[in-house]
Amino acid sequence: MKKLLLIALVASSLVFTGCFKDDDAPLIVETSSTTTIINENPGGGDDCPTVAVTGEVADGTVWTNDNIYQLNQKVVVPAGATLTINPGTIIKGAAGTGSLASALIVARGGTLNANGTADEPIIFTSTQDNISCGQSAGTNLDQDDRGLWGGLIVLGNAPCSFSGDIVEAQIEGIPADDTFGLYGGTNAMDSSGSMRYISIRHGGALIGEGNEINGLTLGGVGEGTIIDNIEVVANVDDGIEFFGGTCNASNLLVWAQGDDAIDIDQAYSGIIDNAVVVLGDISDHAFEIDGPEGTGAGEFTLRNATIIGNTVTANGEYADYRSNAQGFTENVYAFGFKDSSDVELDNDGVATNYNNGLLTFGAWEIALPAGVTDVTSIFVNKAENVMVTGFGSTATAVTEGAQTVGATTSELSWTYSNVEGGLGF
Repeated sequence: MKKLLLIALVASSLVFTGCFKDDDAPLIVETSSTTTIINENPGGGDDCPTVAVTGEVADGTVWTNDNIYQLNQKVVVPAGATLTINPGTIIKGAAGTGSLASALIVARGGTLNANGTADEPIIFTSTQDNISCGQSAGTNLDQDDRGLWGGLIVLGNAPCSFSGDIVEAQIEGIPADDTFGLYGGTNAMDSSGSMRYISIRHGGALIGEGNEINGLTLGGVGEGTIIDNIEVVANVDDGIEFFGGTCNASNLLVWAQGDDAIDIDQAYSGIIDNAVVVLGDISDHAFEIDGPEGTGAGEFTLRNATIIGNTVTANGEYADYRSNAQGFTENVYAFGFKDSSDVELDNDGVATNYNNGLLTFGAWEIALPAGVTDVTSIFVNKAENVMVTGFGSTATAVTEGAQTVGATTSELSWTYSNVEGGLGF
């Protein structure tokens, strides 16, 4: 397990340079199903045409790494269709808010096979990013550039716990009259495909007052789906949010999100294993955990995580366990937080679940902030009417770099956050 280097992190001071030129305006060529935009110098590469995509993707479509694919508004992989994205492919979302926000949406019954590699990750970014074919990063955007497009949304038929015990619901970020936004069902083993080595950058476009798209949204995604080595950088809202479902996810990294890094809702009952969170200047929680909204139950497992705080601004908390949270959190290493940061039991319901053994904690190791002498003081019960005992008893104070738990960060050495952000994995 390697120690993370915090120099570039805590200061959040990376600066990139670059500019856009008016003479980069594209020539637009219409085709029958897409609009192909051919730049003389697209994103810096003469041999890299941009293919603009809008609407539904036909079954059997393959996106290749010798093109850049531009998402114009919502691009949907409908039920019965499969989209394959080859390693090293770059997808850029166009700017827009509300109904014009761009996103790639895998509807229930659709399949996304997007399998990058450590050497050739698949990159989702903004049209404002000057990255071009064969590159892993542009030069003009950094971790403070957020909300430049939407995000990646994957929806499935796995169980979720909704208010009123309905079976399906509309995912946040998609208008109610768009049926491709439905998620939830009864098939715990449902598959939405496979997603490996994917970097999602600069997303979170506003779709309504106080409502932005997450970097990666997983709604009712089933256990048959493979989710491994996913990075989200500089998203306005949450980094990765699990709305119910049963999928497992491994090797996750979220850096400089605007809200919560890893968010769990609606009785998500999969396993999240090996995750790194690096809070930015405006980030909220590393973990925000909610439970079932209806009578359907489900317990998550979140294990082997390294979470790094923010000491530059007043923002940034370890974790908030809310509403009816149920599950298990273990092997967490935390450092770089302020003395005001805490791990919360937010209300009576979650405190009751803790007392009843429905919400449990394994080992946490925390490098104590200056001014904090008792590690258990970081664990705070904010319930109004329910007392708890032993909250924080599984946590120990450690010297930074001397941890025995946390993420195996070397698994994420391929990420933009490590290579460009200097994390030292």
